[in-house]
Amino acid sequence: MPLDNPRVPQGRLLPKLICTFLSFLAIGSATALGQETPRQITAHYIDSPIQLDGKLDELEWNMSTSSGNFRQFFPGDGLPAKTHTELRIMYSETTLYVGIRAYISGTDFVISSLRRDFRASNNDNVTLMFDTFQDGTNAFLFGVTPLGVQREALIANGGSRRDEFNLTWDMKWQAETSVEDDRYEIEIAIPFTSLKFPEGTDTWRFQSYRFDFQQNERSAWMPIPQNQIPINLAFMGELKFERPLGKSRTPLALIPYINTLAEQDFEDDASDVRLKVGGDAKVAIGNGMNLDVTLNPDFSNVEVDDIFTNLTRFEISLPEKRQFFIDNSDLFSSFGSFRDAIPFFSRRIGIARDTADNLVENQILGGVRLSGKLSQDWRLGFLNLQTNEDLPNAIPSNNNMMFALQKRVFSRSNIGVFWVNRESFKDYDFLAPEDRYNRVIGMDYNLASDNGIWNGKFYLHKSFQPGDSQGNLSSQAYLVYNTREYRIVSDWVYVDEDYQSDLGFIPRTDIFKNGTGINRTFWPGKGIVNSHEVGLVSIMFFRPGLDMKKTDHTLRFSYEAQFRNQANLALRYFNRFIFLTDPFDPTGTDGGVELPGDVGYHFNQVSAEFQSNQGRAFNFALEATAGRFFNGSSQNFGGELFLRLQPKAQLSLAFIYDRIRLPDPYPEADLWLVSPKVDITFSKSIFWSTLVQYSNQRDNLGINSRLQWRFAPLSDLYLVYNDNYFTERFAPRYRSINLKLTYWLNI
Repeated sequence: MPLDNPRVPQGRLLPKLICTFLSFLAIGSATALGQETPRQITAHYIDSPIQLDGKLDELEWNMSTSSGNFRQFFPGDGLPAKTHTELRIMYSETTLYVGIRAYISGTDFVISSLRRDFRASNNDNVTLMFDTFQDGTNAFLFGVTPLGVQREALIANGGSRRDEFNLTWDMKWQAETSVEDDRYEIEIAIPFTSLKFPEGTDTWRFQSYRFDFQQNERSAWMPIPQNQIPINLAFMGELKFERPLGKSRTPLALIPYINTLAEQDFEDDASDVRLKVGGDAKVAIGNGMNLDVTLNPDFSNVEVDDIFTNLTRFEISLPEKRQFFIDNSDLFSSFGSFRDAIPFFSRRIGIARDTADNLVENQILGGVRLSGKLSQDWRLGFLNLQTNEDLPNAIPSNNNMMFALQKRVFSRSNIGVFWVNRESFKDYDFLAPEDRYNRVIGMDYNLASDNGIWNGKFYLHKSFQPGDSQGNLSSQAYLVYNTREYRIVSDWVYVDEDYQSDLGFIPRTDIFKNGTGINRTFWPGKGIVNSHEVGLVSIMFFRPGLDMKKTDHTLRFSYEAQFRNQANLALRYFNRFIFLTDPFDPTGTDGGVELPGDVGYHFNQVSAEFQSNQGRAFNFALEATAGRFFNGSSQNFGGELFLRLQPKAQLSLAFIYDRIRLPDPYPEADLWLVSPKVDITFSKSIFWSTLVQYSNQRDNLGINSRLQWRFAPLSDLYLVYNDNYFTERFAPRYRSINLKLTYWLNI
């Protein structure tokens, strides 16, 4: 609806953000060197390679320095680990070797599957982290289970949040294991060509942690406080090399693919069979930079997105899973507020809206991506991709670009600047002049104290469109104080009504948001509860374009408990207020009568969640919510059931039921989302998974079945089958089958 109210001058909103930014700087400079003296482990230089067999019986291992004395971070805090873990590190001119002896009380391991990239929370494993540039911001992670299943990940932004951990990254390295009665042993070989590091360095920051389900214990080489997560890069020791390292000699990698696709669209009564070829190239530039080049990329082998039930007025973001966008992805994606306004969201590239406002695939013709370290303190990111025109769907050809530059300040904080540009260089009859380009510039300051207690963000962004360059601001001041007893959060966000980022994720504009939260954690020391906490959170949204009218308010009181058997319980009470500026039907019913706009709704809800011990062969997560909903009521019940037939099969069933009852003449709804999944790993190189997703809100039953054979390192053959059906009138909707071959060739 038109907004006739005068807009509030931005001068009322920005001073609070600027004051908070100054306090960020003060905190960043005052908290350096706040943690205890780091531990050290020495890497012994060897002249000859180690033959990996999972047994530390070579003479070289006995000559290397051993380091152990892991300390608990669950269930205790800093206590000696019940079972001993011993690390030994060696290196040659080409390879980093790590030997691990993990002592055990039995061989009843928890191993979810043989598939690469396991989750630590449901697998016995030992994990290593290397901060090769010693910046406390980014690190490489490698993990191995007792059966030799591997995972690798990138850690970004200091690792203070779980979403700063990216398992989609892949790299070549090897690991072998052996199991004895009292221990399992791991031999790891990581080629230096798989890592980036400064030439001549003799020190990396290092950490290792272990999940031991038999002892119900989590421990770390460098102690981690219980209130922190193990990937937090504030808690690392030092890895010392006997001789300085040479250059990081990453080889040129060519990754061609060939894909045969057969598809049938039953809605449009169209079918097609086509052959598609293309590929990527990875070129090392110096010791810290990567140049990725892609030509006619194809992402048909990427895992299908989980569908969801959306009862809000706003778009929901989904994670990026395409490999081309993963390496150093934080350089591009970490700007802005991850909940409220992200100026660059890579999933925007490769999709577009057709004339009916439906999201459709928009072919990427090709592009380049330069990213990495210029030095210990400077990082650079540049991305440029060209998408194809689609005239029948009125989609122009666009050039999509982002430039980012980041500098470390203090011990682990950084300041970054960026420029995002989406532009069409060709004139189209269907393209309005004001849509020819969209540009966003900005600066972010990311705070991460050396002791992990303080973290936060301050940013200021501005967008430009043809004929529209005044105002268009987005800004945030966000600060977190996190200790063993208290977690306090303050969040202030402003997004101008005319702020726009075509390559970003912005659920809504014209907002001034204040979020405040405090949690108090208690540590009983005995009994079945390991820790429990109470929390109070208040989130309020105001509309500057409506004379600062409050449009949303959520007050949440919570109680959460973590049990010593690793189960979790959460109880929450919500007091909500939503002012609808426009008519809205929360049920999403076609043709349903919408709730009127220009009306405020108050309602209360209660919820309960329980996650059982994920180390059990059968485990589950359940949640339920009930209470008022706008001018009616709603009940929600959902969860996920897991059955592990280890180590080769996992069966799961996710489900959500929403029962919405609104008074006449507004619609009622019973919304179901059911997603069974079968995941079978025949070996460490052959995997098969099938996911079925049923949603009556989306009128869709989808089946995705994917067979993967990793016939060589990072080289795969995929067979992917997709089938979709209408659910209201059960009939086929879309069907396809892909056979895709990719091969990773180092030159």
